[in-house]
Amino acid sequence: MRHRRSSAPLAAALALCLVGSATAQADPNALWTIVHDQCVADLRQHHDPAPCSRVDLSRGEDGGYAVLKDIVGERQYLLIPTARIAGMESPEVLMPDATNYFAAAWQARSFVEQKAGGTIARDWMSLAINSAVARTQNQLHIHIDCLRADIHEALRSAAGMIGPTWAPLPVPLVGHTYWAMTVGGADLDAYPFTLLADGLAGARADMGSHTLVVVGSTDAGGRPGFIILADRADADTGAGGEELQDHDSCPLPIPASGATAK
Repeated sequence: MRHRRSSAPLAAALALCLVGSATAQADPNALWTIVHDQCVADLRQHHDPAPCSRVDLSRGEDGGYAVLKDIVGERQYLLIPTARIAGMESPEVLMPDATNYFAAAWQARSFVEQKAGGTIARDWMSLAINSAVARTQNQLHIHIDCLRADIHEALRSAAGMIGPTWAPLPVPLVGHTYWAMTVGGADLDAYPFTLLADGLAGARADMGSHTLVVVGSTDAGGRPGFIILADRADADTGAGGEELQDHDSCPLPIPASGATAK
């Protein structure tokens, strides 16, 4: 029988990752400790990424990532680099050889779908990174979960006004004015970090003040793509893209036949 470390340290660490009123006392290094000291170590020693659901070290630890079930919500997962990267402001995310963590997170939506019991329509799936002033953890992590119903409706209504270059979204989202643009493709080959850094004035020098959200989309011709949303936060607003997600519910999965769920 293989001996594993006690789950008590994990439970304590996970308890510190709560998103809500308890985060004032949260350990800002809890996610890093879980991924580095447990998930990566367990994969190397036992060929098992537990407590993570996946650890990918195909690009080495410096370019790898882990997928971890968040304790907030029944279906929310986090994608976390296995390298020490603090957040949006870290220069590593803009390096030419940086891993496309958003693309990996989009693939990891399958874990959300497994919890939901089937395939979720792509325009209901979202990825979000909070700004430095809106986060509680000092380790880069992408929230993977379903979109809020009101945000889904707002993006559906504004779809015809979102194009391939950054422009202010004509409708506010949770009281904030987001910038939006579209990229094509079934998979996320585009790199949202550089799209933000190179596309919005001043963003490259102030990445930590920004939040990024990626939402799956399908255009009028049925072609798959993505809507990328960005906002700038400050200490007063504390805006974080995670506010566009729904950690409580997801729409019904698409039936196996491919017909639209009612």
